[in-house]
Amino acid sequence: MPPLAITMGCPAGIGPEIILKYFSLPPDHERPDAVVIGDCAVLSYYADRFDSPLSILPWSPGDPVTRDSGVIPVYETSHLAHQDIYPGRPSKKTAIAMADAIIGAVNGIQESVFSALCTCPISKKSLQESGHHYPGHTEMLAALTASSTQVMMMAGSSLRITLATIHCALTQVPELLQEESLIDLFNTTHQSLKIDFDITTPKIAVAALNPHAGEEGMFGDEEERIIVPAMKKAKERGIDLHGPFPPDTIFFKAAQGQYDAVVCMYHDQGLIPFKLLHFKDGVNVTLGLPIVRTSVDHGTAYDIAGKFLADPASLMAAAELATIIAANRARHNSQPPVI
Repeated sequence: MPPLAITMGCPAGIGPEIILKYFSLPPDHERPDAVVIGDCAVLSYYADRFDSPLSILPWSPGDPVTRDSGVIPVYETSHLAHQDIYPGRPSKKTAIAMADAIIGAVNGIQESVFSALCTCPISKKSLQESGHHYPGHTEMLAALTASSTQVMMMAGSSLRITLATIHCALTQVPELLQEESLIDLFNTTHQSLKIDFDITTPKIAVAALNPHAGEEGMFGDEEERIIVPAMKKAKERGIDLHGPFPPDTIFFKAAQGQYDAVVCMYHDQGLIPFKLLHFKDGVNVTLGLPIVRTSVDHGTAYDIAGKFLADPASLMAAAELATIIAANRARHNSQPPVI
């Protein structure tokens, strides 16, 4: 299988730092074959700053990839000067380099140079300054892969969640919930669990929108009017759905292993319990793309960039999961779940 592509993220954030720590793992840690997509000068800057013994070496398609913990192979998509790199202070130059790494990684996967994509954090503001006017990382990847829709899954060893709505005001959630889109979400979650996670008969819980699952309409009617009808139609397609459950109880049950994933109605409903359990090792998985993409579950952390304080645990988990999903898709000989 081709090596994993790890994008460096924003050069002024903690992406380069966690990459250094990741490639410094001892030989007994079985990390996948991986190549960093980005800039040798950026990684060399941080390696020098932290007195890292790692060798930063340019890599080209066809070159061997070694798991030697002393080497970081870099497929270069930019060439910044050291004076252009300031931890915690992004610029237009670092923004362009950040975006070019993403484009280079996607092109490499589409050309079968890389097997999957694991992304380090970027800044939405820097993405705009780079000239790529997307709301975020996922939307840019969708455009680069000609994908019309995507699903955000957060995955950890104890809990997996998918989201019906993501970045919107809480007041907008009820109007954004639609029966057909929920059916598509149930299907995508089901297919991902079967193929990406190799679960033969996935069991999926659905979190209600309202307290006490609406209490038969006393606290809201979205359950009876939208969620339950969508679940009924999805069940007719063979999807094993349960609920909708009151949100204050379902995550405990899922974390105990009763369900393989929880479909959540809005961002914080799912992210709060998930990060309580997986703050350091959570992984963001984008479903619905024709490529495998995982990401660290944290931001650029400009406030601690350059201080060598960042924890690489999420990158470790994201790289491992990307490799597992790529292998599972190859074994199933199947296209990725598409909405």
